[in-house]
Amino acid sequence: MAEPTPRRNEPRLRPAPLLFEPTQVADDPEHFFDLESIDDPRALLTRATELTLAFRAATDRAVEFQAMAAAQLADPRRFDRLTPADIAEQAEWTEDYARKMVEYGRELLRDGGENTSGGDGGTGRSGLGEPGHGHDHVDPV
Repeated sequence: MAEPTPRRNEPRLRPAPLLFEPTQVADDPEHFFDLESIDDPRALLTRATELTLAFRAATDRAVEFQAMAAAQLADPRRFDRLTPADIAEQAEWTEDYARKMVEYGRELLRDGGENTSGGDGGTGRSGLGEPGHGHDHVDPV
């Protein structure tokens, strides 16, 4: 698994905004951010790509926050600290992945959060390795 990579002084990825769907429409399994209503394939490709990038950026950011929370929960200075096994159970991860997330979170916290929020130069990389998907996030299970 790839080690987390520092991303200091790199521009933040600014994805397209995720537009929330009305409740009635969200209940329809065929409806997805109104993509099914776009007839022009160029416009469909553009909007679908925007959504893909937005979801990747949101995932990367959430993973960084998970890592920081895991590191804080595992902090040996806490009287109520959790073991990697405890963190893995709570987050539905493997224990090995929990250890890696704790380490990654410690790096992020040590850097003062400079590496958070998509500062990946637009690569979509969170630093934790997802084989075959072009970015470094791993499925925790």
